[in-house]
Amino acid sequence: MSDPVTVSLEVIPLCEDPFPVVDQAIAVIQRSGVRYEVGPHETTMEGPLDDLLEIVKAGHRACLEAGAKNVVTIVKIVESATGTTIDDKVGKYRE
Repeated sequence: MSDPVTVSLEVIPLCEDPFPVVDQAIAVIQRSGVRYEVGPHETTMEGPLDDLLEIVKAGHRACLEAGAKNVVTIVKIVESATGTTIDDKVGKYRE
């Protein structure tokens, strides 16, 4: 397994009631089995980059399948030569 990266995604369904649509994207992440944290604006995942990018694509498409006519997805990728984790980024705030 390659060193972990963190990938955050924010799905923005362009529809009247976006929250149930966003829930479908989060459900895709939950079913994937990767470590993740839901935040107020985006969800951050941790794992191999290729796996996370497939989850991003599936989460994006889940919004369309849930009824959104259009969806904008914003993706952030953080990678280092030695790997990076969610705990690396926010662990000190949890102690």
